[in-house]
Amino acid sequence: MTVSNPSPQVLLLPGWQNSDADHWQSRWEQRYGYTRVQQHDWQRPLRGDWSIQLQEAVLECEREVVLVAHSLSCILTAWWAVHSPLAKTRVKAALLVAPGDVEQADLRNVLPGWSPVLLQRLPFASVLVGSHNDPYCSWSRAQQMAHAWGARLVDAGAVGHINTDSGLGDWDAGHALLQQLMKDERHGD
Repeated sequence: MTVSNPSPQVLLLPGWQNSDADHWQSRWEQRYGYTRVQQHDWQRPLRGDWSIQLQEAVLECEREVVLVAHSLSCILTAWWAVHSPLAKTRVKAALLVAPGDVEQADLRNVLPGWSPVLLQRLPFASVLVGSHNDPYCSWSRAQQMAHAWGARLVDAGAVGHINTDSGLGDWDAGHALLQQLMKDERHGD
């Protein structure tokens, strides 16, 4: 008798100011029952505090996890992965969507303590989805991050910051990417 591994638990990591009710992350939470990692302060994020919240969320999971990060939480994921041993042992993969480039002057000023972006290879499989007209991260910067993190880069076209304003609704194409990433990792064991 073959015992199959249970599917990983999906943790949603919203970016700065959280994901509103119409954001694809909120829709996925409602539709698929994924778990949103809550932060103490969505308006004035502190990297250390957000990292502790992520650490605790991963520790609470009874099985391996897949991270679904948006915007600032892509930067959080890269930073946390370098500093937490759990990244190697508990995280199966990550979908990184529309990273916020905290080294841009306008973001560096409103999000102090998040720069520089750690550009080291992630210890788990990852896919980075970027947009050609994201006001918070240029396409060339998204390419640089994907390369440094060892992530497969997916071109979303010109859809802005891949958030509610992008008009993606449930963003079925993004969910298909997540499902493929999870399937690839299950077969990679």
